[in-house]
Amino acid sequence: MIITKQKNFDELLRMMDGQRSVFIVGCGECATTCRTGGEKEVAEMSLKLAENGKTVTGSVVINAPCLELDTRRVLRQNKNLVDKTEVILVLACGAGVQAVAEAVECSVYPGCDSLFLGNVFRHLYFYEKCSTCGECVIGSYGGICPVTRCSKSLLNGPCGGSVKGMCEVDNKKECIWIAIYDRMKKSNSLDKLAKVLPAKNHSAGTSPGRVINGV
Repeated sequence: MIITKQKNFDELLRMMDGQRSVFIVGCGECATTCRTGGEKEVAEMSLKLAENGKTVTGSVVINAPCLELDTRRVLRQNKNLVDKTEVILVLACGAGVQAVAEAVECSVYPGCDSLFLGNVFRHLYFYEKCSTCGECVIGSYGGICPVTRCSKSLLNGPCGGSVKGMCEVDNKKECIWIAIYDRMKKSNSLDKLAKVLPAKNHSAGTSPGRVINGV
């Protein structure tokens, strides 16, 4: 899930300076879960924009705006409203914003900042556990990713700077290497930690990524 937060409203107004009519696109999946772009947030944004002199020509919450063909279909269904607007404001991640931009010719602005790929622990509790680095190494660490969850992305054990099990970079966060050790001890696989791994191949995660027909 892509974790987002809404942009400051004043920033949105600055982006739309000189443009009066706005169509709003929300997201029925990630942004709805984050409470940044679901039905409720789209309605609140519509009201707030109207109070600040904008004309909201319409709105729609697309199930998953990052599905480009579906986004094109929904926008075609709302063509009469979209054609009346100068701006489309997208309350979704950057992938959703760009899917909308590919489908229209008017200005398209992001209403949210994309923070990270997150796991949902419970409602509104989000944790980053994967950096989509392009070369998954968690099989060597008991199913835990030190690339993402160690503040220094260390692959061959902890740095030695932790204090009472807390990370020296962020003392509110437990050193993930303790969790790795404990998990591998329970699974009788501590011997794997004796193997020194080479430096991470960061070229595997070169952007922009592309996979076509599984390749």
